[in-house]
Amino acid sequence: MTKMLVTGGAGFIGANFVHYTVNHKPDYEITVIDKLTYAGNQANLAGLPEDKVTFVQGDICDAELIDKLVSETDIVVHFAAESHNDNSLRNPWPFVETNIIGTYTILEAIRKHDKRLHHISTDEVFGDLELDDPNRFTETTSYEPSSPYSSTKAGSDHLVRAWVRSFGIKATISNCSNNYGPYQHIEKFIPRQITNILSDIKPKLYGTGEQVRDWIHVDDHNSAVHLILEQGKLGDTYIIGADNDHVNNKMVIELICELMGKGKDWYDHVNDRPGHDMRYAMDSTKLRTELGWEPQYTDTQTGMRDGLLQTIDWYKANEDWWKPQKDAIEAAYAKQGQ
Repeated sequence: MTKMLVTGGAGFIGANFVHYTVNHKPDYEITVIDKLTYAGNQANLAGLPEDKVTFVQGDICDAELIDKLVSETDIVVHFAAESHNDNSLRNPWPFVETNIIGTYTILEAIRKHDKRLHHISTDEVFGDLELDDPNRFTETTSYEPSSPYSSTKAGSDHLVRAWVRSFGIKATISNCSNNYGPYQHIEKFIPRQITNILSDIKPKLYGTGEQVRDWIHVDDHNSAVHLILEQGKLGDTYIIGADNDHVNNKMVIELICELMGKGKDWYDHVNDRPGHDMRYAMDSTKLRTELGWEPQYTDTQTGMRDGLLQTIDWYKANEDWWKPQKDAIEAAYAKQGQ
């Protein structure tokens, strides 16, 4: 059995990664460390076999704890991050602490114990593109982060690359476009709209909704991560994207309305986010050609219909998971006119 430490494994993408690993990769024993901030939920790991998954509540900035956990594992997959742009605008410090100091702490333990690391990052480190710009982000695109969140993720990427070059650690990096799927916190764009409709509240669209996010289903992201772990070249970076850069937020919200039995225009426009990035577009050619990756959710209409149907079904079936938070989330957005 290969021992794997998953940081942030009770969060949205991390928890889905743990489920995916248990279901598709039986040779792993997994330890999850998660601080259980508002975005982490141990219930996200419910039902997983106890002989395969061990949970540790802790902070990745806790050097003593991280040193112990890394010493006992073979591979570290580093999801843990503060990741909500709106929150980073209100209070940047937790993003600096977790994304920079936390990553540094993990890197030092990786270096000390000579372990394998895969670092999960985001497309937001590249900044954004103009709506009419046909280009896509590649592994060589210059970094131009535009928020406290994206700038701290950019900093963590640079730390990993520096530790690879300076100390020879065994690491890979992936930058992925925006994820959607089960277990995503309902403050986020897609689950907010789904749970709004399930609560008989009109969905909310920032501004005109022209922003493009190149959405990818979380299972497609995690299948790519495993492929990188198995076949990726140490020291390399891989872009993960599902070629949905023709789909803007207005199209997404209209498709959700349609799939949930509402009129396509059954939503409200609300104030746009300050400094809202306009377009992300990912070029995953390297991942596809060198490692042979292909996403599963690739229907022809928008590239999202099948994935959104699966996601909607999950939120319908798991009201107990999200409903206790719903009123507080909508009240917080209402204060911002959103």
